[in-house]
Amino acid sequence: MNLTLRITRDNGAQEQIQVLCRIDTLNEVEYFKAGGILHYVLRQLIAG
Repeated sequence: MNLTLRITRDNGAQEQIQVLCRIDTLNEVEYFKAGGILHYVLRQLIAG
């Protein structure tokens, strides 16, 4: 999936570049399905 990354410098200047978002491992698929690694970890902690 291609995304646009917006960079804001300390001086306020902005730049946009194209980046490629990749899912390379089964763990990354699980993180993506959970809505991110933080959500994944929290759900794992709650589940016990």
